[in-house]
Amino acid sequence: MSSSSVFVPSARIERWVANFVARHGETVLAVADGALGGTAADGSTFTAHPPFSRTYDGPPDVARLAAALDAPADWGVLLVRKGGFAVARLTGERIVDSKVGRRHVQGRSKAGGWSQQRFARRRDNQARAAFEAAAEHAARVLGGLTGPVVVGGDRAAVDDVLGDARLRHLRVAGPWLAVPDPRRDVLEQAVRDALAVRVDVQNAVGGADIG
Repeated sequence: MSSSSVFVPSARIERWVANFVARHGETVLAVADGALGGTAADGSTFTAHPPFSRTYDGPPDVARLAAALDAPADWGVLLVRKGGFAVARLTGERIVDSKVGRRHVQGRSKAGGWSQQRFARRRDNQARAAFEAAAEHAARVLGGLTGPVVVGGDRAAVDDVLGDARLRHLRVAGPWLAVPDPRRDVLEQAVRDALAVRVDVQNAVGGADIG
C-alpha cells in the first residue's frame, strides 16, 4: 500500500472524488474527525481535510463539502526560510498586499577550529538579520489581521519570526506548507495550496491519485 497527499482546489474536489471512484471502484463515504473520507472497493482510501484547520461535520456528501469551502474575508500567508521570506494578505482569493524578500545567508563551512566558529557566528548574524526583515514586513502586511495565517518554509525560521511581539496576535492555521526558497511564484502557489483541500490517499494497489 502506498500513501500520498495532494492539494485539490475546492472547485475540483467533486471531480477528484469521481476520478478516485473510477480508478478504485465503488466508494463508501463517511465523515470522521472533521474530515470527509472514502473507502473504495479495492481497499484504497482517501481523507479530505478542509483548509484553514476547519472541520467538516456535515453529511457524507462531496458537493456539501465543496459548498462549505469559502475563503476567509481577511487572512494571510507567511513563508520563511533562511535567506528569504514571502508574506501576503488576502481578501477571499485575492492578494491585496504582499512582499517577497531575500537576504544572503552563507552556507555551511568545511573549515575547522576558530575559523569555523567565526563563520558560524557570521552565518547566525545573517540569519538573524533575515528573520528581523521578515518580521518587519510581516508586521506591516499582516497588522490587524482578523483571520487565520497559513505558514510554511523552515519551521525554526517561521517560529523565530512569529515570536516577534507584533505578530503574536496571529492565529496560525493549517496546512503547513513545505516550500522552497520563497519567490513570487512560490508565494502564489502557496496561496493556491492554502485555499485547497488536502487529500491524504492510501492506495491499496500502488500508484498515486493526483487529480
